[in-house]
Amino acid sequence: MSLLDLPHHDGSPLHLSDESPQLGDVVTVRVRTAASDPVDEVWLRTTYDAEPVFHPMTATTEADTTWWSGELPVHNPVTHYRFLLVRGEQQEWLTAAGPVAIDVPDATDHVVSAYAAAPDWGRDGVVYQVFPDRFARSAAADGRPTPDWAVPAGWDDEVVFEGHDPRTPLQLFGGDLDGVTEHLDHVEQVGADIVYTTPVFPGESNHRYNATTFDRVDPLLGGDEAYERLSTAVHARGWRILGDLTTNHTGDTHEWFTKAAADPTSSTRSYYYFEPDGTYACWMGHTTLPKINHGDPDLRAAMVEGPDSVVGRWLRPPYDVDGWRIDVANMTGRLGALDVAREVARAVRHTAAELRDDPLVIGEHNHDATGDVDGDGWHGTMNYSGFSWPVWSWLRDPSSPARPFGRPVPVPRRPGGQVVDTFRAWHAAFGWRATCQSWNILGSHDSARIRTVVGSPEVHRVAAGLQFTMPGVPMVFAGDEIGLEGVNGEDARRTMPWHRRDEWDTATLATYGDLARVRRSHAALRHGALRWAHVDDDTIAYVRELADERILVMARRAPGAAVAIPATSGARHLLGTEPGGADLPVDSGAGGDRVVVPAASGARLDVWLLQ
Repeated sequence: MSLLDLPHHDGSPLHLSDESPQLGDVVTVRVRTAASDPVDEVWLRTTYDAEPVFHPMTATTEADTTWWSGELPVHNPVTHYRFLLVRGEQQEWLTAAGPVAIDVPDATDHVVSAYAAAPDWGRDGVVYQVFPDRFARSAAADGRPTPDWAVPAGWDDEVVFEGHDPRTPLQLFGGDLDGVTEHLDHVEQVGADIVYTTPVFPGESNHRYNATTFDRVDPLLGGDEAYERLSTAVHARGWRILGDLTTNHTGDTHEWFTKAAADPTSSTRSYYYFEPDGTYACWMGHTTLPKINHGDPDLRAAMVEGPDSVVGRWLRPPYDVDGWRIDVANMTGRLGALDVAREVARAVRHTAAELRDDPLVIGEHNHDATGDVDGDGWHGTMNYSGFSWPVWSWLRDPSSPARPFGRPVPVPRRPGGQVVDTFRAWHAAFGWRATCQSWNILGSHDSARIRTVVGSPEVHRVAAGLQFTMPGVPMVFAGDEIGLEGVNGEDARRTMPWHRRDEWDTATLATYGDLARVRRSHAALRHGALRWAHVDDDTIAYVRELADERILVMARRAPGAAVAIPATSGARHLLGTEPGGADLPVDSGAGGDRVVVPAASGARLDVWLLQ
């Protein structure tokens, strides 16, 4: 039996009539089963206030597919549901992680949320991440003095990153915001339409996550006026711009903290976690990053609540930021017995919604964001666990010098079956809508570069193909598209070699643009269901589908034999990451109607429109 014949349901429009219903609505859910795997009856199981309730489903047969339809009351803000499939004396559950023949906890149930979804632009777009100090220098950058804390660097100098060299966070290359504005044509060439910059507030480091104030843009970046120019230029193209805000901590030179440290009776003392002896809580033991106390109502008002808060101010004119990427969202509001993380997330989103019609709020979470992304807080997450790790583990070059991100040992190299199981597990944990609203990232300023992880341009392009064709929003770290390398997060923060274009991997740059074009042109790649079509150690194939469009994607990490995929019509080739892709006719052999994907001589990813 083909993988495509397995019983299937997900939160896409083909299977769920409304992904963002109102509380009290009734939505229609559908399950597909195949004639090759007949099912006698299907029951929809949901929970009313944590009590299981079963609803019958009715069957309609179309060719070799049976569609089971049922009505799901949206009784709770986040409603859980699963399906009971009956075959004679045998029973199995269909959960968001797939079919299972034993009783399992509700953790892998499908969910439908009555909270508002992310705006269409945040789900349909392509994000381009800029680390301002390393992206581009405008002419004005040459006239700015180097601050006392910084170690000046020439644009072609090597990044200092080995060991615990104190120069690493202080090495200043002098990129600025006007430099970003001057290179928006390049962002367009990549195919992106959402510009996300890491922090622009002053901070005594090149990364600026140790802010000294939230009231202005760093003069080293061109100040408030340069940020306004960038925002205006981005919006003039019909694009969006996202800011980066650390709600978990400030720098130890921040005006709130210096006031609090100098005077125990200060009004900002309660903004932080001070002990009687003057010590304080900080991020991961770094005393330069004192942790903010979101249990304090005054801090909440200053940071996240209302139009005059830090969150609110930059969403308003003249800056008009369209939303936020929240740094260290997983730890924000959490310290020991205190856990107000969800309240903080809700406050950020509520403030954004007060000020903008369609804001986007993404939380950084490099671990398990389960439960943090299905309510009225973060729309989604930077999806390291559910996307980056499985892709890295499938495509990693065993000889890669890339260093692990978040683990003490290198990324394991795993076969396709285990990788697909990982995808299934995380899609189930987050829920369909949150998965689709989260960012598919191959790396960031905190991790090794994807080119270094996988070791070759061909495999890099396969990774990019997965990034643009699986559920989720592609986020490209500036430089990935031209093949920049880096063995860890610090080394990955290399400068963009604008004046050395002969070093660019232009084939990979073209692939990124082509992937963005195909994703933008075919709604099934943004909103369609996901069904696995073929999996072996070195090959993963899947179908993204809506009622009127079906897309077949096949990714290979190594040479492989021809693969037959069940299909009732031919397939038009849309894109290949390597030369040689072709349309696929229907082969009506003994195995039934199918398309046969030819053998491949190496790593490649291809996309077809099933006719």
